[in-house]
Order: sequence, then structure tokens, then C-alpha cells
Amino acid sequence: MSPATSYRQQKKVMQSLERNGRNSTCLNSCGAFMESCPTSGCAMGIAKNAIEQVDGGTSLSVCMETCSENTRWGGQIDTALEVVTSTGAVVSEADTAVAPNVESHLQEEWQSSCCKKRGRETAEGEPPPKQLKKQPEETDHREASDEIHMSTAMAVTHPEAVSAAVPLKQKPTRCQKPKKKAEICKGTPLQEPRGQGEVPGPSENGPSLPEKVPKKRGRKSKAELLLLKLSQGLDCQSTEPLHQQKSLASEESQDCLDTTPGGRPKRRAAKVALLYLQELAEELTSAYQPSTQGTSESPLEPEEPVRKRRGRKPHEQKLENDGDADFVPSEEGLVEAAEAEEEEENDMLLSEASEPELEHSLRGTARPKAQCRGFASNGLHNSVMAPVWTSLRVTHHLREQLHSPWEFPEWIPSARKWVFLSESEVNEYLPAETKSPLFSINREGLQEDSSILYRINRFNALQPHEERLDMTFFVGGPIWAMEWCPAPEGSMASQYVAISCNQGMDDRHSLVGIHTGPALLQFWELGPIQQDKGSTTKPGLAYAIATSHGCIWDMKFCPSGAWELPATRRKAFQMSRLGLLAVAFSDGKVLLYSLPHAQDLHVYRRAQVTDGPSPRHTICKVQCVATLQVGSIQAGSSSECGQCFTLAWMPTKPHHQLAAGFYDGTVALWNLSSKSLLQRVRQPNGSLKLYPFHCLLAHDHAVRNIQWCKANSNFMVTAGNDRKIKFWDLRRLHEPINSIKRFLSTEIAWLLPYSGITVAQDNCYASYGLCGIHYLDAGYLGFRAYFVAPRKGTVWSISGSDWLNSIAAGDATGELVAAMMPDLSVNPHNVKRPSERRFPVYKADLLPCGPVSTDARTGASEKPPVEGRTYSESVARNYIHFQDTDLRSFKGFFRRKSRKQPSTQEVKEGDGLGRLQLEAVHKVRFSPNLDCHSWLVSGGQSGIVRVHCLRALVSPPSRKLLLECQAQFSAMYQAEGQGDGPGGNPTGVHTAVS
Repeated sequence: MSPATSYRQQKKVMQSLERNGRNSTCLNSCGAFMESCPTSGCAMGIAKNAIEQVDGGTSLSVCMETCSENTRWGGQIDTALEVVTSTGAVVSEADTAVAPNVESHLQEEWQSSCCKKRGRETAEGEPPPKQLKKQPEETDHREASDEIHMSTAMAVTHPEAVSAAVPLKQKPTRCQKPKKKAEICKGTPLQEPRGQGEVPGPSENGPSLPEKVPKKRGRKSKAELLLLKLSQGLDCQSTEPLHQQKSLASEESQDCLDTTPGGRPKRRAAKVALLYLQELAEELTSAYQPSTQGTSESPLEPEEPVRKRRGRKPHEQKLENDGDADFVPSEEGLVEAAEAEEEEENDMLLSEASEPELEHSLRGTARPKAQCRGFASNGLHNSVMAPVWTSLRVTHHLREQLHSPWEFPEWIPSARKWVFLSESEVNEYLPAETKSPLFSINREGLQEDSSILYRINRFNALQPHEERLDMTFFVGGPIWAMEWCPAPEGSMASQYVAISCNQGMDDRHSLVGIHTGPALLQFWELGPIQQDKGSTTKPGLAYAIATSHGCIWDMKFCPSGAWELPATRRKAFQMSRLGLLAVAFSDGKVLLYSLPHAQDLHVYRRAQVTDGPSPRHTICKVQCVATLQVGSIQAGSSSECGQCFTLAWMPTKPHHQLAAGFYDGTVALWNLSSKSLLQRVRQPNGSLKLYPFHCLLAHDHAVRNIQWCKANSNFMVTAGNDRKIKFWDLRRLHEPINSIKRFLSTEIAWLLPYSGITVAQDNCYASYGLCGIHYLDAGYLGFRAYFVAPRKGTVWSISGSDWLNSIAAGDATGELVAAMMPDLSVNPHNVKRPSERRFPVYKADLLPCGPVSTDARTGASEKPPVEGRTYSESVARNYIHFQDTDLRSFKGFFRRKSRKQPSTQEVKEGDGLGRLQLEAVHKVRFSPNLDCHSWLVSGGQSGIVRVHCLRALVSPPSRKLLLECQAQFSAMYQAEGQGDGPGGNPTGVHTAVS
């Protein structure tokens, strides 16, 4: 090995030689024995030098000795003399005297170097056990020991040659780290082992310094690893077998050489992570093994093509695209992934979930993900129908708790307060139009002649369609108020709808100030319709109430406790009660009517009208049971707050509060069961006059709509013409809970299970693209506004169904659309494909009646444009075309082609401006009754009322719930002793069931 020493070591050796005055020295007192090799079982000695004068030359001998014991400084003189004698050197007495001085200097240098690298404990004790992992340190120690020994030998023989051959060590500059020593295997040629007769020594030109090679960061080259391997086998022999050392060195070299074909090291961390994830996946799959029954059978072939699902590329494809494939999944993992995909496709083909699974999901327990897969029996995805099933259960549960079987027992309809009008007296209150405008109906999926035009007389109807079950009738004027009459669940009773219309088709009512005039409140009987069954008889006008308080803006029925069986026996002149109705008039008053069943009213009509011809329809003047008026006893004035535009009845029992919104922004609250003399005044005719117990200025302009929270009656929401929507807590009315300023709202729907509202808006203030229906959170959950459905025109009316978790809206363009709401207890912005949750019920278009003309230039057929600023002009030139959607099932519904305009002439933007929108839909209402909760009634400017059955939304849970309610209702009826069923002959005095 080439000698290399520091300048300080050389200087100390030269000074020791000068003090002793010697030119030649030999180490005869045990030389300089060095610390043992750090490798376990290997003790490496320092070479012992001898000087022999042969023909005036100098010879240097280096002796390598392996000791089994741990050698120390200051060995025995006899041992050193034997070693020197064996090398053929002559030892004198003076040499023995110089040796201790050299030995002391070498001892100081070695101790300082060892303490810096290993510490005092490692220098004096046994070597550390982990030697194979510190091979660079071993080479540094061996290099240092060889350098000290060679420098000592040369300093003894030729000090001038040593000082000339070894360069001075430069101090590192400031802020510069000192370079590490070059390893022994870098730049040094491999030395062959010498025999016993050969004497090792330097070359003729002196010792050659190793060439400095720049180190690589973190790894050694193949040459360095080979030299390190050979040096371990030759220079640092240990007690371990040689083949074990080679195997360890080969494993280390393989780890260092584990690279990709491109030369980049492989990512062991990614490999370990992927292996861990694979093991974790195997543990999870082994924990839950689905039943393998029937896996040998081939999967069912789908009846319809399944839409290709989008997703990320599989992990196997990513590994194939990468340059270095660190990890390849096993074949078992690929087989399991393929089986999982097949199971998912089979779940998508399921048409209906089983009833036990459905019941389990409706009980609120943790539902597995597999139950949300697949499609329901109506063709919609189970994820769309799941909120419907949940709302069905929640609505039924809350109605059992919050609804009452019987309320306001003192307000029973009496025949003495109902006065039947003759033909001459009725004409004042009847609508002006005796015939409906021309219209045609085109039902999707049926081969019908669309050229057939219908015209219905006033208070007349078409026969219900046998297959689609829809009904159509004409009320005589534009419809602005409409409500269903509530009935108890499972009663299987005939359904009623209350409708109010203007007298003239071109009537315009001013919102400023109050006005009075004749109006007709109509009650239509639709028959005992069920969820998916229609009536065999066409609808008819049961009776009507003639009033003189101006036009009717809104009406609300008492939610529960006001209906009783039609055959209930009462005292003389008392009739069985159908319901309690509150009506808002343009004169600023709110009247409460106690409505009887039509059968009892017709019995008293025949007995009362004796002289003259009997009118075709039953129209009466009725004395109301209560009049609600703003003000107080001392200063009561109906004109104080202006017209009353909206009403809301307290939805929870005992339903004793009623709220109303007025033109000046006032919201008044009445207590219907109050006994206070300041709030309750008995009139001479027996009726009551009630004054509000609280009034608040809710808005700066007219109040358009009021809705009560159905789950908690302490909360209410109002919408006004100041474009604000305010949420109120009735326990602290000094300020609203939340106030939202958006577009001009027309109507609000508050579904039962949620803390937000669905708002219909006028498009005059809406931004482009945002006109339509929005869901607004009350501020409790903090959700942003959810866009339910876009609309092209002003949405005049909106209605919500608690049973179906759906809303329906009618707009000025004549389109009636329904939308199934998602689960609004979570953020609705994560809902995928919201367009598949809404569907049109029908679309009304105003088409010209004129003959089709042909263009001479293009040869295309053209129809005259739609014109008519008044009703008479529009009816004379146009007709209404209804296009009904097939709502029996949604299978393949969203893959159908979009509906096209029937007219060949392209409809331009702004063509409807300035004309009467005869096709507009003004009012829409879902049935609140469980028996017919899938029925929807709508009407508009034309006075034509359409009733549709959304049979596609009827689900197996709703049918099962209806059967349970019917059995419960029959059991309750029999327990009261009223006969065999709801239609039996009563034997008791009074029975009230809700």
C-alpha cells in the first residue's frame, strides 16, 4: 500500500531523531504495535522496521503479523528482537534506547486519531458487533494504521526523502468543509499476494500518491465494490468463513445495483406501499365474503343497453404505461377485481329491490351501499328513489304525532246558514265565459288524432281517460287560487278541490287599495281516486259559494281534525263537516267557512227550493263562522293594511293559529281558540270577529307568500315584493333569524323533512341563466342555493309533496314540470345528474287556427303568427295544444328524444310579448292526502283545469303503507260502532276520524 502521512507526524518524528543525534535507527523494543483491527476476530499489527547496511544501501522491510490477542502499545522487547532477527536486521544498544521515544510519539498520535473517530470506549474495549455495515470505516482505520507505520519507517531511514515526497496539507478556507480522505480502494491498483522470499517496499522513484476520484452521492461504482470485496478477503481477514463474507458483499452489491434499465434507481418505497395495500385489500375481502350461490350460472342478459360508466383507469393500465414497473399485482387480485365489476353490473340490472331490504332501509338503520345500486320498478335509479321512501316514512310518522283527529267542535255547518240561490240570483256571481277556448290533447305513446279540437261548456268536464286517467274541466275564468281538501289516511273517500277564478278573462285587479265585488268559490268533486287508480265518473261541480268581498287571492284548509264521515248523524239542521276553509279577499278580510259534505247539502236543497225551476248547479250564500280582521276593538278597519294576499294555517295540532300577509308588508297572527274579550267579539248574527294577538312589519312591500314549518310551528318564512325572504322565530319576533335578498319570489314550498325552502321566482329580476326554481337553506346547515330546475318564463306557482319528496311548478310558458328532490339534509351540490330528477308533466302551446300557407321562395309551409291582445282575439285565431308526457313508467324516459315544437314555423324570442298568454299556468297543487298523493291539479289563464296521475312515482312502500292505513281506518270505524265500513249506514250519533 502507498504511504501517506501528515506534516505534523513527520515533524514530530524528525524532532525526536535530532534530539537523540542518530542518523539510523531501528525499532528493537517491540516496534510500534497498533490498535487491533475493528473487524471482530482480526488483530492487525504495525510493521516492524529494520535497517541493514548492505553495500552502502538501505533496505526497508514491512512485516504483517496477525495476532489472536488484542495487542497494545509497549510490547515486550524479546518479541520485537525476534521479529527483527527474523528479518535479518542488526540491532545495537543505541537502537534500543531510541525506540521508546519513537514509541511514545506514535502512541500519542494513534490515541488522538482513535478518540476522534470511535471514542474512548471503542478504542480500549472490544470492537463493535456490526462490522459488515461499516466497511468504509474499516478501510479508513487500516489506511491510517498503514500510513503511520510507513511514515515511521521512512522517517527512521530517510527523513529527507519523506519530507520531499509528501506534500504539505492545506488548511481549508473559511466557510468551506474539509474534504474527506480518499478511500483505500479508490485509484489503487490491486496488489498480488507476495511470497515469503519477497520483500515488499516502495518503488524506485518513491511512493506514488493515489489519484483523487470524485465520489458519487450515495452509491459506489462496480470497481469500488469489487475492490472492497477483495480487500475484505485479503487485508481484513476475520474469523468468519470467506464464503460468508463474499455472500454478504454480493448482497450489498446487488442492493446497490438494483436499478431500472434506464439507469434510474427503483422506488422501493412505492413497492413497499403497494404490497401493503394489496395485503390490506386481501384482509378486507376475506373479512366479508358474499354468498357464492348461483355464481356458476351465467349472468342475466340486460333487456336494455346499460350506459357505459365513466371512471378512472385501472391501476394495472397505469403500471403498464409507466417506464419502471416496480410492482405487478398478482393474478388473484385481477380475478377479484373482475368479479367485483361483474357483481356491480348485475346490481345495475336489478329492476326492483326486495321488500325486506326496503323495510330495512326505511327503518333508519345503516344501509349498505349495495341497496343504492340498481333501478327501481319505475325505471328510476334507487339513489333517486331512496329520498322518496325516506320522506314517505317520515311524513307518516310525523302526521301521527302532529295531526289531530278532531278540532274546533263548535264550528259545525248548519243548514240554516246556507241560502240556495235561484237562476236569476246566480248570474251575478257566475264567470262571464260560458265555453272554453278550443284545445287539443296529444298523449305521448298513444296514436291519437291531434287535429281533434275540444270545447267544454262552463262547469262541465271531459270523461277521464281510461289508460292515462287524466281529467279535464272548465271553471269559466282565469284561476288564481286552488287547494285540495284534506282527508284522513285510508278513508277511501271522494276527493274535493276548491277553486277560485276571476269573472272575466281580461280582468285586471290593482294591488293598491282594497276593492270589493262578486266572486264565486267552487268546490269540485273528483271521485274516490286512489294512488294509481282513477275515477269512473267525470268530475263535477259539487257546490259553490257566492261572495261579495272581492277577488280571492289565496285559500287554505285546516290541515287535520276538520273532516268527518259523510254519513255521520247529527242534530237537526246540522250537516257532516267536510273541512274548515280560510279565504283571503281583496277587501282585506279573511273569512272562515265550515264546509259540509255535498250529499247532506243536496238533501237540504231539495227541501228548501219549492217554487220555481231548480238551478242546474248548487250555488249558495253562506254565513261564515268567523271573520279575521286587522286592528282592534276600538280601531278596527279592514283597509288599514290593504289587501290580503296569502294565508298559512298552523300545521301542528291544535291548529289554533292562522297567519296572513298584507299589502303594506304586515304579517298578522290570530288565535282562533282565544277567549279574550279583546280578541274575540260575538256578532249579532252569531258569527265571530277575531282580532290578531300579534302584528309585525315583516317587509317593506307586499307580502307574497307565507309558509309555516311543518315539523315545528315555532318557525315561519315570509317572502315579499321587496325581494327578501325572511325566516322568523315566533318566540322572538323583534328580528328575523335570517334574511336573504334574491329575486322577486312568487311562491314558496317548505317540504317536511328539511330546513330549507323551495322558491319560485319572477324572471324580471333574475340573472341570465338563473331563472327557475331554487332551494334555499334557512341558514342552519349553511348550504349554498341549489338550482332545482331552470325555467324560461316566470314561475307563477310551486307546490311540494311531503309524501313524494317532490315539487311541481307551472310557468308563464304553459309548461308544468315536476322535480324529485335529493336528500337535502346533506349538501345538494354533490348531486350527480340533476337533470334526471326532473320531468315535464305536460306542455301547453298556443297555436294559430289559420290555414297553412306555402312560401313561394323556399316551398316551406308556414302558419300565421300567434296574435291576440285580448281573450276574444286570441280565442278567435288560436287554439291550445296540450302535450302530455307518459308518466306510467320512467323506463327509457331520459333516453327519449327531446320534444319538438309542433309548428313548422320557428319560434323567435320575444314573439309572446304584448299578447295574452292564454297557455300560462297560474296554480299547481299536489294532493296532501295519502290515498291520492300521486295526483296533481293545475290551472291557468284559460280556465281549463287538468288533473294528472303521476303513476310512475307510486312505489311498493307507498302501496303497503296505504293498505295498513286502510285497515287501521276500518278497525277504528268498526270500534266506534258505525257499521261495516266508511260507506255503511251509521247507527251512532257522532263520529269524527282523521
